[in-house]
Amino acid sequence: MIEKTVFAHRGLNTLAPENTMAAFRLAHESGAKWIETDVDIISDGTIIICHDTTLDRTTDHSGGYYEMTASDIEKIDAGSWFSKQYAGEKLPTLRQLVDYMNETGLNANIEIKSNEAGAEMTHALIDGVIAELARLDGPEVIVSSFNLVLLYILKQKAPHLSIGALYETCALYDDWRSILELLKADYIHPEDTGLTRAKVKEFRDFGVGVNVWTVNSAERANELFNWGATGIFTDIAHQINQ
Repeated sequence: MIEKTVFAHRGLNTLAPENTMAAFRLAHESGAKWIETDVDIISDGTIIICHDTTLDRTTDHSGGYYEMTASDIEKIDAGSWFSKQYAGEKLPTLRQLVDYMNETGLNANIEIKSNEAGAEMTHALIDGVIAELARLDGPEVIVSSFNLVLLYILKQKAPHLSIGALYETCALYDDWRSILELLKADYIHPEDTGLTRAKVKEFRDFGVGVNVWTVNSAERANELFNWGATGIFTDIAHQINQ
């Protein structure tokens, strides 16, 4: 189990556009050993890297992407919104990221988005992620999601993959032990807001790793590690001691 790990959240997203290869490269070059990123699927089965279910916030396009193909994705600028320096930065694919991980040894937490296009596309997303991650040759990976049904299906199909159950504080009910057992989860990824030392101890005593999101204070990160957290997701990985 990983210990005291700093995950560069969506890459080094304060210095480069989030969830782009530029952000992942900067994270690696800054010394980060792990990144966190988000994946979903488009109509031809390509697994793309994007946090939102629409393109409006982080690209020069608008609307959803479920009907798009790989050739459509090539036309999307995912960098200009951030700065002129990154004009023309592409919306990456999971295949590109896996290639980069194999090249550099970078590890990744892959968050599977809760696909909104139905069961068939969700199964295709899970299968596509499993297939791409099977190409990894050395780097470590954790697969996480807020969609616990999706995680359950993935773990059934690929029991060798480490999974982390994502929780907002408002959804962290007392049944978390039962859910983690049913999932065969390796990690719980709780929201930082409201998280206490006692709760971290409960999680660790239960036998799972605890990776906390999103922590943008070095002091808070140190406190969480002292409590027994195994990792933190942060937008300032370059400012937190690796």
